[in-house]
Amino acid sequence: MALARLVCRAISGVDAPEVEVEVHLGTGLPGFSLVGLPETSVKEAKDRVRSAILNSHYKFPSKRITVNLAPANLPKEGGRFDLAIALGILIASEQIQCSDILNYECYGELSLSGELRGVDGIIPCALAAKKQQRQVIVCTDNQHECALTGAQGFVAPHLLDVCAFLQQQTTLQAVQQSAAPVSKESEVDFSDVLGQEQAKRVLEVAAAGSHNLLLIGPPGTGKSMLAERFMTLLPNLEEEQALQTAAVYSVCGKQRDDWFLPPYRAPHHSASAVALVGGGGKPKPGEISLSHHGVLFLDELPEFPRQVLDSLRQPMETHDVTISRAANQVTFPAHFQLIAAMNPSPCGHISGNLRRSTPDQILRYLNRLSGPFLDRFSLSLMVPLLPKGMLAESQQGAKNLTEKSCDVKQRVLKARKIQLQRQGKLNHYLSSQEINEFCILSQQDALFLEQAIEKMGLSIRAWHSLLKVARSIADLHAQPDISKAHLCEALTYRAMDRLLKSVAHE
Repeated sequence: MALARLVCRAISGVDAPEVEVEVHLGTGLPGFSLVGLPETSVKEAKDRVRSAILNSHYKFPSKRITVNLAPANLPKEGGRFDLAIALGILIASEQIQCSDILNYECYGELSLSGELRGVDGIIPCALAAKKQQRQVIVCTDNQHECALTGAQGFVAPHLLDVCAFLQQQTTLQAVQQSAAPVSKESEVDFSDVLGQEQAKRVLEVAAAGSHNLLLIGPPGTGKSMLAERFMTLLPNLEEEQALQTAAVYSVCGKQRDDWFLPPYRAPHHSASAVALVGGGGKPKPGEISLSHHGVLFLDELPEFPRQVLDSLRQPMETHDVTISRAANQVTFPAHFQLIAAMNPSPCGHISGNLRRSTPDQILRYLNRLSGPFLDRFSLSLMVPLLPKGMLAESQQGAKNLTEKSCDVKQRVLKARKIQLQRQGKLNHYLSSQEINEFCILSQQDALFLEQAIEKMGLSIRAWHSLLKVARSIADLHAQPDISKAHLCEALTYRAMDRLLKSVAHE
């Protein structure tokens, strides 16, 4: 037989479209043609495959070899097709026999000696193969990711092992997950933070309802410290969520120590829009996708270019991002919670002897953040300097009465359980219709909230945000109805609106 057909997969975003690898041995001058929109890394497979076949003690056919990667309009990149191309040549030249080759999907980059090396994006490929009820053959480096998906897979270290397995001359070991990392207590805890009880309370509310949070305050008040400890309040990811996050990291060729911990990303303020949102000539996920089902922390928020921050507005609403290029279009998931921190002025202070900025300078500094972007924050809080004497007391061994993260986390988990039982999602993701159904106010309370919004000059989105936050506060207290006390607390978490109004009136 001079023709062989195998199945492999390309990577498009976090999807794995099927690619049919066709190998034909024809008459004519010896040559090796690779067609089907291959990129440079795929074209170089010709030399790798030739050396791997020869060094595996097989004969490289002295014929005109044509390899077609179909469909022809789908870009192919990387060394993932090496193993499939080598097997196709061996089957087409009748050096190995395998009648059920279409029941397997083979992934691996070949070294010149025939050893298999790992490739990126195994998780989307294994998930797609599992859906098509095919078995997967991967190298040792990729077996952990393949095992995570639950797909039936085998691990092979060398091309010779794959050939022997396909001819039923030997067996291959089934893929196995690596040993789970030993779970240890987090090195950070809420009790590490001196004072700032209101800031800790707003973090609890943000964790309960998955609300976006903006912390404002002078330098050294613990904003970054609080944001880092916010992760200790979040539950572990469910299996499906962990797999979705793992697929994004797999496409990027990144590894995570514990797949079930929510990801935490904190890019520097010099990050570009492509680094944050994703893109490039060959579109790759950005920081918002790497924080899928986790937290994206942006410190020194006004130092980010305004265009970069405004590019987050749509993903914060739709929870995905679509990268469009002339050749293709890919979509990455971006279901993240945004925590940000900033100083209230260029000098870091807005009052007292330490203030060195004029109202105009402060206003220009705050205007680096657009109004629609700030509207995406359901919570904003001013984090003040510590009261005089607190630092001295801490040095004298005064007992810190602050709750530990585990205690706060229990309340957060109970509030989340209430929300999932009531509406099947967390409060931040309620639609307008669901807000009308689950965030019901009495006529008197609704009038109070409307007057407060009118006085503060807030938008309709702020009305919905306040209702969602008040719903989360009520859930933390296990109360079925939203009361005026919950609305008042939600209104206290609008520090950015008050700051802009006070500066504008100076």
